Amino acid sequence: HDPLVPPSLFASRVFLAANLVTFAVYAALGGVFFLLVLQLQFAVGFSPVAAGLATIPITVLMLVLSARAGRLAGRIGPRIPMTVGPLLSAAGLLLMLRIGPGSTYVADVLPAVVVFGLGLSALVAPLTGAVLSAAPDDRAGIASGVNNAVARTSQLLAVAALPALAGIAGSDYSAPQVFSAGFHSAMLMCAGLLVLGAVIAAALIKSTGDTSDCPPHCDLGAPPVDRRSVD
Repeated sequence: HDPLVPPSLFASRVFLAANLVTFAVYAALGGVFFLLVLQLQFAVGFSPVAAGLATIPITVLMLVLSARAGRLAGRIGPRIPMTVGPLLSAAGLLLMLRIGPGSTYVADVLPAVVVFGLGLSALVAPLTGAVLSAAPDDRAGIASGVNNAVARTSQLLAVAALPALAGIAGSDYSAPQVFSAGFHSAMLMCAGLLVLGAVIAAALIKSTGDTSDCPPHCDLGAPPVDRRSVD
């Protein structure tokens, strides 16, 4: 019988490491995007529409820069972008600790989302490329499906677990100071997940030309697919 997910895929250290990075990074993303818009509404006083629009710079940066990051990874390998990207995003989350009652968009929110978005722009395309280049051509679809499943699962787990871990209760939504304290705790946890992803990438993802532990089909210098395949 042929298994739905061939176990041989996980024999590639690059494939396994890239999915571990995916789990850590996308868990952080799920927590950030879920809680940030709530923080902007309940603590800062934004309307729901304004809170949603506040994250547009992240999308713009990814549209403009992701393809360039993919080309860079094709030249130098995915390790550096997959290490620097999460660290830069973690720095953006530390800037989000400034967001609270009395914050303004330009002074407090915009710098944080821009730095966070720059990190994501550096990370996403190289991460996708690392996953797909670690699988044989005839299993690229399976590799992509596994990676997407890992990403969505980690996001759902983060949305379910992070508020409780940060001490956010239902009554806190009407107490801006209390909710802000929980939000800040959650951002520190998400920053920790991003740093963990960077450490995994630095330790286990290969640079271009270093394929001693890769199967023969693993071409780490291959250009990544378009970022839209992640979504």
